[in-house]
Amino acid sequence: MASRADNLASNLSLANFSKATELKNRIWFTIGALIVFRFLSFVPLPGVNPLVLQDLYDTARGGILDLFNTFSGGSLERMSLIALGVMPYITASIVVQLAASLHPALAAMKKEGASGRQKLNQYTRYGTVFLCAIQGWFLASGLEAYAAQSGLQAVVQPGVMFRVGAVVSLVGGTMFLLWLGEQITSRGIGNGVSLIIMAGIVAQFPSFAANMFEGGRSGAISPVIIVGFFAMVIILILFICFMERAQRRLLIQYPKRATQRGMMQADRSHLPLKLNTAGVIPPIFASSLLLLPLTISQFAGNQVDTDSAWGSTIVWLNQYLAHGQPIYMALYAAGIIFFCFFYTAVVFNPEETSENLKKNGGFIPGIRPGKRTAEYLDYVLTRITVIGAIYLTLVCVIPEYMIAQTGIPLFLGGTSLLIVVNVTVDTITQIQSHLLAHQYGDLIKKAKLKGRMR
Repeated sequence: MASRADNLASNLSLANFSKATELKNRIWFTIGALIVFRFLSFVPLPGVNPLVLQDLYDTARGGILDLFNTFSGGSLERMSLIALGVMPYITASIVVQLAASLHPALAAMKKEGASGRQKLNQYTRYGTVFLCAIQGWFLASGLEAYAAQSGLQAVVQPGVMFRVGAVVSLVGGTMFLLWLGEQITSRGIGNGVSLIIMAGIVAQFPSFAANMFEGGRSGAISPVIIVGFFAMVIILILFICFMERAQRRLLIQYPKRATQRGMMQADRSHLPLKLNTAGVIPPIFASSLLLLPLTISQFAGNQVDTDSAWGSTIVWLNQYLAHGQPIYMALYAAGIIFFCFFYTAVVFNPEETSENLKKNGGFIPGIRPGKRTAEYLDYVLTRITVIGAIYLTLVCVIPEYMIAQTGIPLFLGGTSLLIVVNVTVDTITQIQSHLLAHQYGDLIKKAKLKGRMR
């Protein structure tokens, strides 16, 4: 059954869109910021030869590099200033949120409100700079090692100065992306970081479609596989849209109050609990945690002694944790399930919700207010989170397995598809919210004008 908000949003007239000046300005600002992001993905690092980078990347193509390249919007294969994308920030935010849940001092800081969140955000930025520096150093070192092995001199002047310059450039590029994401969030539409990730994924679609159809024309890919793959994508999009809108609505009843006619009336409302409360965060967190060690090991594996213990460990990581391997799939699924429960516990607090209901006089029929309500909310939320975790695991793991088995280039994997659909739905919802606010504003203005005329 649709809610009142859904019914009202469905009745919105797009004719009001031309009158919503603020909404149009926000949309144009978002488009402009994403264009700047795409331009930056074509600016190469200082000290590299962009003409050799494509041939060099083709020799190292496959597995985790393709996944990293997808999330960065093709910036990795061009070795641009934003080759690392926003993944270091996401990894740092995971660490900070885990620490805030385990460390008492950080947990108390989190409860301080806006000032506490600002401090935690600052710690996240420090962690982002640290991770960017580590990943940038290994990226520059791996670039030199790949060039030495293949004979393609992509680095003009290899050495310490090139690595330092690459690290500084990569750190600056990632921090600029974070600033750009904040500007999109405050002055544009939607979550800026999510929109940047989605724009990078969508930008890869033309080359993906061209490569797939070229493979079908040359006979490298069976036409049945191509048709089946696109059919699977359409079915997954419909399934994701259905599951993301699925809710468990708990009836909330308020005490009876006297109306103007002297009658006693009890108010009722619903507490909506989404089936997937964590949203797209679990697959992003799980993939970013797998990207960090695998990227370092893959770039470091070309310059270590394979006879040593460290070298054999690097080789083992590259072999058994590669994309499509059973261990990689198992760790990926376990990470998604863990972050489903973890992030749900972060964004929804049953004790706080029950206290707010008790203060406002609301209660769930048949459940006592206070502690019993909190236990009931936790009971319901845990069980629907199990369904949500299974749904996310199936959507993300099954397409990745099929891509690994069929050899189709990694683009529309489960994680990428989930990010694109979720961010698109959230953006459309925010546009509807702005149109709804504009419609209410027009109604208020008309009511004031009628009042003056009287």
